[in-house]
Amino acid sequence: MNLVVDENISFGQEAFSQFGNVKLLHGRKIINEELKNADVLIVRSITKVNKELLENTPVKFVGTATIGTDHIDLEYLNSRGIYFKDAAGCNADAVTEYVFTSILNFAVDNSFSIEGQSIGVIGIGNIGSRISRLAEWLGMDVLKNDPPQQRKTGDQDYVSLEEALRADIITFHVPLNLDGIDKTFHLIDERKLSTLREKQIIINASRGQVIDNPVLLKFISEKNLLVNLDVWENEPAINVNLLNWVHLASPHIAGYSLEGKINGTVIIYKALCNFLNAAATWSPFLPEVQNNEIKINYDGNLTKTLHEIFNSVYPIKEDDSRMRAMKNMKDKDRAAYFDKLRKEYPLRREFKNYKVTLSNADEKIVNALRKFRFYVEAN
Repeated sequence: MNLVVDENISFGQEAFSQFGNVKLLHGRKIINEELKNADVLIVRSITKVNKELLENTPVKFVGTATIGTDHIDLEYLNSRGIYFKDAAGCNADAVTEYVFTSILNFAVDNSFSIEGQSIGVIGIGNIGSRISRLAEWLGMDVLKNDPPQQRKTGDQDYVSLEEALRADIITFHVPLNLDGIDKTFHLIDERKLSTLREKQIIINASRGQVIDNPVLLKFISEKNLLVNLDVWENEPAINVNLLNWVHLASPHIAGYSLEGKINGTVIIYKALCNFLNAAATWSPFLPEVQNNEIKINYDGNLTKTLHEIFNSVYPIKEDDSRMRAMKNMKDKDRAAYFDKLRKEYPLRREFKNYKVTLSNADEKIVNALRKFRFYVEAN
């Protein structure tokens, strides 16, 4: 078989060579001409998989090692009888850790405790449900918004989008739907942004088009909003003026833990094995984390302590610093740099790989850390 695989997919060559000849390509260089002899196509979110890409090719299996499918023309794949598999949930823990690391940075930088803060979680899927549970365990007031889930379950625990947008912190975890009853393209537009109050926190780690970026730029300054964007409209050619105003910025890497990336590969690998009725003979090797013990003398300040621990594992402001180097570049170089940041993203491991040794600990901090999957020893 001939397989075309995005070169940024972890262990792509190693995992998929079992099935035949693997050609690794940059996701933006996967074009129709490259697929003339391809039986299998495995992509990430930057490759648009549609009729233009697949017409007159023998591709019969498409996999995306990502959680979103807005880059996939599912209707076209169905019409051609092409099997499709996504990697839903593969990086849910990584994105969850990204979001709470961001929240804790905002809390420490602006001198507030996360306990008692309200958080509007927009989209209660694999990621949003995790964030909601953890926020509740941390003593936050959670406002969940997800119209499709509410219709499906009849659960009265959901609130309207307007109510969720009144929360102190608002975090987005919805798919990108361009139309229909659950349209999320520019879900947050000028009218909704105008209702926000000063110093509300906005975190978007879903899709850039969920928030109207030029309008957001206007309201950041008018309302002194505290904004963290991991996703942007028009990636990789993002709005540099907006970059100047957000408080935390990153290049669409919220889910880029090593575990999250490998989970995506494993899900697609197993799906291809099932599709071909082939034995699964490959499994990834994850190196042990060195120097993985964090020692803390707990002073009773939950917010400050969690901030210190989370940032020792994932120093999120280093992502922000690398992003801001774009400001000094020429327009023609910025898009390539954005892609370079993603391709060469530093190794990041999830919290479950770390041991926290606490002195003067109480039950609250121990339970909180265990909920975030740290191994905890307390005395």
